[in-house]
Amino acid sequence: MSKEQSSYRQVMRATSLFGGVQVFNILISLIRSKVIAILIGPTGMGIASLLVSTMGLVNGITNLGLDRSAVKDISLSNKNDEVDKVSRTIHVLKRLVWFTATIGAFVMIVASPWLSEFAFGNRDYTLSFIWISLALFLKQLADSQLAILQGMRKLKDLAKANLLGNFIGLLITVPLYYYFRIDAIVPAIIIATLMSFLFTFYYSRRIELVTEKLSNKEAVSEGKSMIQLGFMLSLSSMITLFVAYIIQIYISQQGGIDEVGLYNAGFVILNSYVGIIFSAMATDYFPRLAAVSEEIKKIRSAVFEQALIAVLLIAPIIVLFLMFAPFIIRLLFSKEFLPIVSMVSWGILGMLFKAVSWSIGYVIIAKGDSNLFIKTAIGFNSILLLFNVLGYYYGGLEGLGISFFIYYMIHYTALRIITYYRYKFYFKKGFYSIFTLCTVFCVSAFLITFISEPVLKYILMGIVALVSLVYSYYHLDKKLDIKDFVGGLFKRKKG
Repeated sequence: MSKEQSSYRQVMRATSLFGGVQVFNILISLIRSKVIAILIGPTGMGIASLLVSTMGLVNGITNLGLDRSAVKDISLSNKNDEVDKVSRTIHVLKRLVWFTATIGAFVMIVASPWLSEFAFGNRDYTLSFIWISLALFLKQLADSQLAILQGMRKLKDLAKANLLGNFIGLLITVPLYYYFRIDAIVPAIIIATLMSFLFTFYYSRRIELVTEKLSNKEAVSEGKSMIQLGFMLSLSSMITLFVAYIIQIYISQQGGIDEVGLYNAGFVILNSYVGIIFSAMATDYFPRLAAVSEEIKKIRSAVFEQALIAVLLIAPIIVLFLMFAPFIIRLLFSKEFLPIVSMVSWGILGMLFKAVSWSIGYVIIAKGDSNLFIKTAIGFNSILLLFNVLGYYYGGLEGLGISFFIYYMIHYTALRIITYYRYKFYFKKGFYSIFTLCTVFCVSAFLITFISEPVLKYILMGIVALVSLVYSYYHLDKKLDIKDFVGGLFKRKKG
């Protein structure tokens, strides 16, 4: 097996592991979303979305981005087999997170009346936000445990923690929604984060660490670089969350809570269901890229492999989704959510460009280039906010889909230019021909959706889907030797 093939297999191995986890999580989300859609409808989904978004915003302000910056420090120490340094870094992280989690919960409790007024236009949800402060506290603790597992490359334990946390959370929350309907929203959010915390804590405790005595002063002093990068990442996340929050508030004011529920349903499809590729890959990709962050040739290879696999995997998914969009939306939610078909159809085209820009964007984080990272975060999110507001104002939900599509094309182009001049990053020969053909498949499928004759439309869609699948399989097989790769996976499972 060549070194290049081994590298591609590492990408696919992590993707298959966490892809399987994400598929299971999607099934859980599908059941949960279906239950919410049927039992509490778009209004209930809108309320839940605003509560979770507000929690996310406060979390982004107070967590200092430690859940991501710690991954970089832990993975670097782990790569060099520095056991003492790894232990020290993890102990520093744990001490800092207890502090940030406490502050986050306190801020949410104190600000709860204003958060309710800002999100819902009244103070009726003050008590809800006070209770959700507990979920925020547990979320920060859980995220720190996930960072430890990710940085240590404990991928199987990370997968198990995700699976079990989501599954047990589902078993408890579905009956709650059945019996208490909208009143179950807050308890369900708290229970979901509690399950996540319990299982991530259990698996992270299995990592053997050197016992360390650490004061608060030492934790802050030694965690300075982690805090500095984390603060920039946190600021970026806060900006992203704030922009998403403002968009939801704008939609709520212009179109009502029902429209917020529809928007969030579309957003879930794009970022959770279609975005399975990104979340599956990111778990292993970031630590791997961080470990070679000072060697530009290795960065080029890592990003090339990641982007190529992402594009080849997501292109057929986009084509198949466009083919069955109305059916999928009915399956995931209910017929009340069919107005989001046009929004999601436009938005999903942007996911192909996101697959590439997502792969490139991690270079800036892995480099620890906090100044550039925050500048790009402000710039890109300002563009996204402007486009989304204009898109919704002029075109409603479909306008939002168009704005997402245009935004991701700009995001992709801008990151290519920025990383080239900043780090001399560029893709190796052969990438753009594959990316261009995958784009042609996706755009063709999208244009075919406008054909009014059903038989002709589905025949043409079927042809594009088949060609796209064969093309992706051909190139993946060249890189991986799929038959041998799959056989290896089954051998490991049997072993």
